[in-house]
Amino acid sequence: MKLIIYTDGASRGNPGHASYGFTISDRSDKLLYEEGRYIGTATNNVAEYTAVLQALKYIKKRYGEKQLEIELYADSKLVVEQLSGRYKIKSVHLKPIVERIRMLSLELGGVIHSHVPRSKNTEADRLANVALDQELTG
Repeated sequence: MKLIIYTDGASRGNPGHASYGFTISDRSDKLLYEEGRYIGTATNNVAEYTAVLQALKYIKKRYGEKQLEIELYADSKLVVEQLSGRYKIKSVHLKPIVERIRMLSLELGGVIHSHVPRSKNTEADRLANVALDQELTG
């Protein structure tokens, strides 16, 4: 089974109010699940990584026993390059999140990480911003 994930994080201030959004689709681009959540005060990078972590946690819970092929797309070049192992992770506070992502990725059989421009990541971006707006406007 092939799953395609788009993730995004949002932060108003850095750190500031933060949220994430992600979508999961199948190979025919059928939307299987989407989520956007407020996470409190965090940096933009924490929000971006939280989106990846929550998407993978959902997949493990929902599809964990199936043979999976997972492609993950994000508009954060830093996240994609760090998760792919091409960039080092220097921020100490990000290392525990990244370690959990790597463990989940291995448990799921691996994840291909790719960078996309913001213009190709509109739904995950929308979900993150809707979650943030709802929290801030009550």
